[in-house]
Amino acid sequence: MEFVDPIKNLNDIRTIKKILKQHSQRDLLFFVLGINTGLRISHLLTLKIEDVWDGKGIKDFIHVADTHTGEKKAFYLNTSVKKEIKTYLSMYDFDPANYLFKSKKDNNPITRQQAYRIINHAAKEAGVKGKIGTHTLRKTFAYHAYRKGIAISIISKILNHHSTSDTLHYIGIDKHEARLIKVDVNL
Repeated sequence: MEFVDPIKNLNDIRTIKKILKQHSQRDLLFFVLGINTGLRISHLLTLKIEDVWDGKGIKDFIHVADTHTGEKKAFYLNTSVKKEIKTYLSMYDFDPANYLFKSKKDNNPITRQQAYRIINHAAKEAGVKGKIGTHTLRKTFAYHAYRKGIAISIISKILNHHSTSDTLHYIGIDKHEARLIKVDVNL
């Protein structure tokens, strides 16, 4: 597997979202779900509508079995993800058993190759530099979680990494890099 980069610039993320929205709500949801949850590409592609929709509304968490340990893990669906899911589901009559990222050709999910093409093409169109692939989504999630002050130990646990130094390397952070931390308790 080739090493890919996270998308570090928030303006690049916004531009990619605009490009994907013009192309397909499904593709926009794929991108937004990936960068906001840290799910592996294998989990994203096998999600079904019933994994995000309980029949009355959008769920707060997606539950997936970890590919290495088999342990069930919960991934939070924030307001950005919920907004895109709601928009996507309002556009179609859907069967809860359908794949969330269903191919336009058949009832199967999009392939890893198609997912790569979606992300890579949008990033190139947005002028994003660096190596971009499907793993970029997961790395982008971890990078921005770290930058927003989420403890690296928590991010490591979400990503199922063995050490925090592995996670820092994974997201392209030099552990000796100076970083100002704003602890704003504001009591």
